[in-house]
Amino acid sequence: MSETETVQSLSDLADIAGNVAAAESTETPVFVSNAPLREQEIDAQGRAYATGRRKDAVARVWLKPGTGKIIVNGRDQEVYFARPTLRLVINQTFQVAGREDQYDVVATVKGGGLSGQAGAVKHGIAQALAKYEPALRAAVKAAGFLTRDSRVVERKKYGRAKARRSFQFSKR
Repeated sequence: MSETETVQSLSDLADIAGNVAAAESTETPVFVSNAPLREQEIDAQGRAYATGRRKDAVARVWLKPGTGKIIVNGRDQEVYFARPTLRLVINQTFQVAGREDQYDVVATVKGGGLSGQAGAVKHGIAQALAKYEPALRAAVKAAGFLTRDSRVVERKKYGRAKARRSFQFSKR
C-alpha cells in the first residue's frame, strides 16, 4: 500500500465518522430524568423504618430528621456501646452519605453480642436512610452497607470439641 492510498483511506474514515456523527445528531434526543428510581417510604410520624441483621442480632431502626442523637434500647449510644469502635461502626453510614448530625435514630436490638448488634444497627440505619432519602441509595450501596453480612458462627459437630477442632489425641 502506497503513502497516497493510506492518506486517502484515512480521509475516507474521517468522512465516515463525520457521517455517523451527523446521523446520531438528527435522531430524537433521549431525556434522562434526575428523579430517584424509588419513592420515599416514611410513616405517619415522618420516620423511615428498617430492619438490620448481623450474626444473631436483629435491630429495628427508626430514622427521622434531628440533631444526630442515637438511642439504642432506651439508652444513649455512648452508654450502650461503650467501645469507640462500635460507635464508629454505627456512624459509618452517616459519614459515607455526608449526613452527620442530621438524623435522630431510635433502635431496638435483640440477640447476639455487642459487635453483632452494632453491625445490625449499622445495616438498619443504611436501609432506613435509603428509604428516607432515595438519592443516597447509590452512595450507601457502593460502600456495601445495604448488603446483609451473612457470616454466622458455624455450629458444633458431634464427635468434635468445637465446630472443627478435634478432641486431643492420646497415644496411651
